[in-house]
Amino acid sequence: MPVHRPGSIRPRPLAVLVTALLAALSLTLPLTTAQAATVPARGSAHMGMGVLAHDGQDGSPVSGDATQTEGVDVSSYQGNVAWSTLWNSGVRWAYTKATEGTYYTNAYFAQQYNGSYDVGMIRGAYHFATPDTTSGATQANYFVDHGGGWSRDGKTLPGALDIEWNPYGAACYGKTQSAMVTWIRDFLTTYKARTGRDAVIYTATSWWTQCTGDYGGFAVNNPLWIARYASDPGTLPAGWSYYTMWQYTSTGPTVGDHDKFNGALDRVQALANG
Repeated sequence: MPVHRPGSIRPRPLAVLVTALLAALSLTLPLTTAQAATVPARGSAHMGMGVLAHDGQDGSPVSGDATQTEGVDVSSYQGNVAWSTLWNSGVRWAYTKATEGTYYTNAYFAQQYNGSYDVGMIRGAYHFATPDTTSGATQANYFVDHGGGWSRDGKTLPGALDIEWNPYGAACYGKTQSAMVTWIRDFLTTYKARTGRDAVIYTATSWWTQCTGDYGGFAVNNPLWIARYASDPGTLPAGWSYYTMWQYTSTGPTVGDHDKFNGALDRVQALANG
């Protein structure tokens, strides 16, 4: 029979081992909860949601450029927007989030979309794409049916496809580069068939390169809205030699997300008129 001398290690009783295991497990629970809390609720995504995390911020453009026209983009995150304040600050165009996937519509859409129009702005609607939930065609139809249409009234911009990092999971939504290009084409083709207009593509160069293989085939027809929080828009995705719009900050006054249209107000009106 083994003899246990003073200072030797004694076998732990089962109860002690169980207690130790439970204590160790409890230490992991706050971390797991915190990680889960970083995944936002479905429907809460908005333009530029992943820009700071993936591309960071490096300065801001020089203000007062007469060849560019100031704009904003809004979603339910902003709630009821002070459109008169924005108009008085020089903002002349706006995009409002209308839909996401086929499961979400913006509860503030009417106040935001109509409110910008009522103060004199040229406005449009955008769709936050979730290519892992339904097809491009299905989402394009959902978008058009819930505020994403277009009319030749001189004050309505073509719909925009917000295609960027997935806030709910894998950056490229689990798709290969070729499958992502197919999904985007499906959306754009359907949108044009429904409205007669080519949709604007909102994206960031780094995401586009990673998730489409820097595909350049949409540049001929679809205006580019580039996302980059810096003093200049930087390198553009393949095919586009210039940008139409540029989201340059998420920390602007009144509404955080501010944009530059690459042209004077008459060019904004030209895009609205088609």
